[in-house]
Amino acid sequence: MAEPVPEYAPLCAPPDRHPHPPRTPFPALSCDTHAHVMGPAARFPYARERIYTPPDSTCQDYRDLLAALGVERAVLVQPSVYGTDNTAMLDAMRQLGPGVRAVAVTDPAISEPEIKKLHDAGVRGLRFNVVDRREDKNVVPAAMLRDVAKRVAPFGWHIELLVNVDEAKDFAGVMADIPVPIVLGHLGYPKSGARQWTGHQAFADMLRLIDKGRCWIKLTGPYRITATADVPYDDVDAAAQALVAAAPQRLVWGTDWPHVMKKKRMANDGDMADLMERWIPDAKTRVRVLVDNPAELYCFAPGEKIA
Repeated sequence: MAEPVPEYAPLCAPPDRHPHPPRTPFPALSCDTHAHVMGPAARFPYARERIYTPPDSTCQDYRDLLAALGVERAVLVQPSVYGTDNTAMLDAMRQLGPGVRAVAVTDPAISEPEIKKLHDAGVRGLRFNVVDRREDKNVVPAAMLRDVAKRVAPFGWHIELLVNVDEAKDFAGVMADIPVPIVLGHLGYPKSGARQWTGHQAFADMLRLIDKGRCWIKLTGPYRITATADVPYDDVDAAAQALVAAAPQRLVWGTDWPHVMKKKRMANDGDMADLMERWIPDAKTRVRVLVDNPAELYCFAPGEKIA
């Protein structure tokens, strides 16, 4: 008998299963740096302690998405529905083969032998979620992160944070002495929304972190910070374009597929990929963001791609 869905874990809408190519083809060796593989739940059951229940969105589904978008590299990010059990993600990496990296979720006390095992599998960072908490939301555990960072630094890893930067007290100061790069999703994920984000002190502080080479930003999940109902999420333009103008060398892009917990209409991934042309009209800069930057951050070998 299937395990009943907890009341606090609502079902999510599925992604559009018929993605179309972007209007302007992506350059060769483009990388989706933020996607999640979910299920099949019959083989990889979701953790009971979760806040949502995704539809199965499998490795083959994801391969089909990459083919439709013309994307040849990928970074899988461990979703919260699996907690610290990275089994489903590691299985998807084996199926996809070369051209794939990952960001894992583990116990903060992870040992060096465990880090080495994940590194050999293609993991290049650890993710910590300080948003989806019952208590201490957006409280960044600085001492813990420093301790973890010291252990992962010899492997060239980074720390990825899911955090609402505008609500994290003295975020830039807390991050200043973390001895590995910090990666932030969803353009900094402002809880107050995209429209006023560029005028917020936390946005300026984030730019200073980037200037010091301490921080990378993912151009992901615009629907998570927009006040609009559908693409092109034009209230996100100002923040995206400000980041592109200030720090194209520290930006990467990702689909955020399969778009779990999306409250607005589910857009086609091809339409969302078109935002790259809108936000980065210069073709050379798009190559930097889509190809060169992820190759640096995730350590792809020259020419490495998904077969």
